[in-house]
Amino acid sequence: MVKKVFRQMLPAQILSSMTVMICMLIDSIMIGRNLGIDALAAYEYASPVLLIFAAIGTTLSAGVQVLCGKAMGKSDRRGTNECFSSSVILSLIIAGVGLTFVMFFTGPLCTLLGAGSPGDGSQVFGLTKTYLQGFIIGAPAFILAQISVPFLQMSGRRKTLVIAVVSMTVTDIILDILNVMPFINGGMFGMGMASSISYYVALIIGLVVFAKKDFPFRFSFKFIRLKTFRKLLRYGLPTVVSQICFALLTYTINNILKNVVMDDTGVAAYSVISTVGNISFSVGNGIGAVAMMLASMFYSDEDLSSIKQVIKTMIFYAIVINAAITAVIAAASWPIAKLFLAEQQGVQNTEYAVNMTALGLRLFALCLVPCALNTAFRHFYQGVNRRVLTNLISVMQNLIFTSLFAFVLSRFLETTGVWLSFLCGETLTFFVLTLIVFFSGKKKLNVGAYAMMREGFGVADENCLEVTVKNADDAAGAEKAAQEFCARHNLDEQAAEGILFCIKEISGNILEYGFSADEKEHSIDVRLWFKDGKRVLRFRDNCTQFDPVRYSETHRFERSKSHAGIRTVMEKVSEARYVNALGLNNLTLVLKN
Repeated sequence: MVKKVFRQMLPAQILSSMTVMICMLIDSIMIGRNLGIDALAAYEYASPVLLIFAAIGTTLSAGVQVLCGKAMGKSDRRGTNECFSSSVILSLIIAGVGLTFVMFFTGPLCTLLGAGSPGDGSQVFGLTKTYLQGFIIGAPAFILAQISVPFLQMSGRRKTLVIAVVSMTVTDIILDILNVMPFINGGMFGMGMASSISYYVALIIGLVVFAKKDFPFRFSFKFIRLKTFRKLLRYGLPTVVSQICFALLTYTINNILKNVVMDDTGVAAYSVISTVGNISFSVGNGIGAVAMMLASMFYSDEDLSSIKQVIKTMIFYAIVINAAITAVIAAASWPIAKLFLAEQQGVQNTEYAVNMTALGLRLFALCLVPCALNTAFRHFYQGVNRRVLTNLISVMQNLIFTSLFAFVLSRFLETTGVWLSFLCGETLTFFVLTLIVFFSGKKKLNVGAYAMMREGFGVADENCLEVTVKNADDAAGAEKAAQEFCARHNLDEQAAEGILFCIKEISGNILEYGFSADEKEHSIDVRLWFKDGKRVLRFRDNCTQFDPVRYSETHRFERSKSHAGIRTVMEKVSEARYVNALGLNNLTLVLKN
């Protein structure tokens, strides 16, 4: 079931990971083709600010995924509501502070970014300033739209994600086209405003879903907790480290290119490469986000087998999808460069910029597979509370190694050395990660070693039974396997009968009512384990949402036969927890001793 859920979540997550980058791509194309190379360079100088605000949004989004995933794994509904309410308020506070700062200090900020100063006679300074002023108006929607993504994913509203991203993209395209029309001529400020408005469109679509009665998360001021603020920031901290490192890398590469090329052409070329790269990186980020969401749930459940399956699946998709993207970018590098760089400053200058960009795209594309692997593992480790390792990968991947290679190689190969630095940095990062895994895992390299779980995590194989049920015969097989499992552990007859009854009743109800609710392919993962004196049963299925715990409470005073089975199950357990997460029904039963 892990593979299937991963595959179902991945397209929407990749698309949602592109939420910010799609607008940046559109803006970059429209600016390069209609406003000129100076404007494209100004856009690149502004990009660290955009990346920092993206870092804030993705940090909170990552905090939501980990914190809410853990709460869902424990069926803690109050915890999920506290996460939802607190993340909304925290996002608004941070967005308000950021908006105010950029609006008041736009000029000095542009100078700090390397765009020049008001008195140097360059157009780049003014273009950078006006773009930032237009973009920053959308800061609240920019951040809130990003934290909406995990809540929509965890509630199973994947279609809403697609609709929101498509609507945002279409809005941005239309407004960008109108902005460059002679009768409007909004310039760089208009480009920034176009992005801002498109973010608000995406946010409004999400808010409509949040207001529905069947949405599993509820906003209330009574759920706002300072401790939840701290947890969101703590769990999301590795993401902000990664994004800040990437912003610093962008700043470093811009300055290296300016020194190597001696004008803004190299920066303009890097603007195209980084824009295409950011879209490509969204695939790795999407894979990583799905891995983090699933890993955080399975980690709280100490489900080591599912965690291993997550690792296998994310590695497969990281390699296959990004290898295909590498081939596409390498084959289409020249047309991509021409798409961004129309003849604005004279044929000779444009051809020089196009050729530089095309070569850069081909060399840059080689880093995508190792980058996706590093990114996927960075997200995975973030989901399982390995924050030190997560931060180490971020610093190696997004700053130290790539910057070092760019500085050294540019001395010998000029711009070619800068483009090759991404491949060298990502490859060295994965090599170092593998060394850490090898020596931490008793000199073994396998899926279990890469999981990097603490000693004693999970349940020993001999104390755990896992069975997949797809039909009545499988259900009967599950009961038989459970009976043999109980016998191997010398469980007394009454306790064993209680376990068998629960498996038969819950599986039977899901087969009868869940499987027949639609024409989709369904399955049930049944997991039984003994640990620390507890006997625990967990049922996970991909059928229509149904809460047997609430159902039992609603009908507990009735004595009709139609409700007898579930009531009897609840009488045999000391604790029953249910949560619908990621489109899956998750029921955990702790049986009475």
